[in-house]
Amino acid sequence: MQLDHTHDVGRTSWLASANDPACDFPIQNLPFAVFRRAGSDEAFRGGVAIGDQVIDTAKLAQIAGLPDDVIRAIQACAKPRLNDFLALGRPVWTALRHALFALLERGASGPGVDSVKAALIPLAEVKYAVPLTIGDYTDFYTSVHHAVNIGNLIRPDDPLTPNFRWIPIAYHGRVSSIGVSGQRVQRPHGQFIRAGAQTPVYAPCARLDYELELGVYVGCGTQAGTSLSVDEADAHIFGICLLNDWSARDIQWWEMAPLGPFLAKNFATTLSPWIVTMDALAPYRANWNRAADEPQPLDYLESERNREAGAIDIRLQVSLQSARARAAKRAPTRISETTFAHQYWSIAQMLAHHTSGGCPMNAGDLFGSGTISGPGDAEAGALIELSRGGQTPVDIGAGEKRSYLEDGDVVILRGWCERMGFARIGFGECRGEVTPARE
Repeated sequence: MQLDHTHDVGRTSWLASANDPACDFPIQNLPFAVFRRAGSDEAFRGGVAIGDQVIDTAKLAQIAGLPDDVIRAIQACAKPRLNDFLALGRPVWTALRHALFALLERGASGPGVDSVKAALIPLAEVKYAVPLTIGDYTDFYTSVHHAVNIGNLIRPDDPLTPNFRWIPIAYHGRVSSIGVSGQRVQRPHGQFIRAGAQTPVYAPCARLDYELELGVYVGCGTQAGTSLSVDEADAHIFGICLLNDWSARDIQWWEMAPLGPFLAKNFATTLSPWIVTMDALAPYRANWNRAADEPQPLDYLESERNREAGAIDIRLQVSLQSARARAAKRAPTRISETTFAHQYWSIAQMLAHHTSGGCPMNAGDLFGSGTISGPGDAEAGALIELSRGGQTPVDIGAGEKRSYLEDGDVVILRGWCERMGFARIGFGECRGEVTPARE
């Protein structure tokens, strides 16, 4: 990924809100989502965020003088899902980014700029949908700190499985229960066994948890029987969102052996609406390192370029707001903060491994990064880690504590990138509310 003029911190927009240093969506970001006006029956269509506004791409197709590939990209973005746009490939993604940047930059003028101004809708007035038709969803398990924290609760003498340091572990998730930020998550029923019991019960989950993750969207697909190198995989990734992999821990512990998660994970997954492109993330790439005393990746997961820039420094934060706090109008309480740069495997390695057996990928396929935890006590990406399996409940303010989530709790994930000499860019938020189990 090469840096270009769209990453220049000195470039600003004629839209004043995009120049606020605290804004998630400056001109250097330009993320994509699917939206319509709240309360309307309009068709969903693609949009691009700038400042406190969204550009309605359906209104841009008539701008004169744009290159053919940009017009083709705009037409694809105006559809109810962005799959056709992603399938066009990185050169077209970049061409649209550059064209929009030119139209939004301070000092730009002409009919095209007037068309963009006429296509702006306040973010506060829109409703979002899942931005793509997701054919397949895979969830990885790639944070060594998360794996050790969880392993210490289950098997403290040997917390890491032997394969963790050799392959990006994953399981296939459920697409039908994926929702967008604002999702109401009903507490699931399931089978689990209570402490000291000999016989399991079927009951509402008593140990509901969140997991702080990133969602990664595949852009260009692959053919069955082919595989991607790590470098090729990087070029196939379109962008990243926030992802909450809701987890029923009591159900999970009972059902995990021998095939892994099932009902504990398939009831809900929440995505943030905005996809931050890999182009926008280029300045925040970082060295991907594996300590010398750790096993080094096998050749098919190795790349000099991945070593140089496979990691991404995405800062991440989890906040929790109880029903009582909302009633008292108290702000959410931040309970953890970390960075994706700690992850044991890079996203390119995850996708390369996914395809290594010949598994085909399609435009719009989604994979989760796995829970993102850092080395510090306050960097854990799930309540089960923060509370040490419920032994040390987490303070969420005003005398309330949490070992696991309670009905009415709202979990809010936020993400952003910042680096000296570059603009701060953000991901918006990923919000979900726990609702009671069905009768």
